Amino acid sequence: MSETIAFKPESLAQVHKIIARYPEGRQKSALLPVLHIAQKEFGGWLDVPVMDYVAELLSIKPIEVYEVATFYTMFNMKPVGKYVLEVCRTGPCMVCGSEKILDHIRTKLNIKDGETTEDGMFTLKPAECLGACGYAPMLQLGKFFHENLTIEKVDEILDLCREGQVDLG
Repeated sequence: MSETIAFKPESLAQVHKIIARYPEGRQKSALLPVLHIAQKEFGGWLDVPVMDYVAELLSIKPIEVYEVATFYTMFNMKPVGKYVLEVCRTGPCMVCGSEKILDHIRTKLNIKDGETTEDGMFTLKPAECLGACGYAPMLQLGKFFHENLTIEKVDEILDLCREGQVDLG
């Protein structure tokens, strides 16, 4: 059973407004913001039919959408939990203990990198540099950074998520 992929009218209007920012023939420039809208509207991840739909809207080849969507860690290629914990694992964060943070999350939530908890609440996503090197180790949760992490701070964040008290932006 196949269901038709289509943006809600208000989202489609927003997409057309974004596309209109760019000169004719340059609609591919709208790809990143349109993918964000698609991911938000279609369940928090981008499956192939959704990416094909975006390609059609932008009059580009589907492979052009796949290349971009799979390159950036902000786009999810499979279903994710309500809370996606993106933990930075590059140099400064590693030196300051991000591997310890990752190990703690893996153990506490009983998941591996890229996995989602059985209850669908959390997904762990190790990330490349998130640009907060001076505040390492850090994780991104929604649109917000949580910096200078400790095991205690991570436990507090997880508890607040479970209580529904975390704003994802």
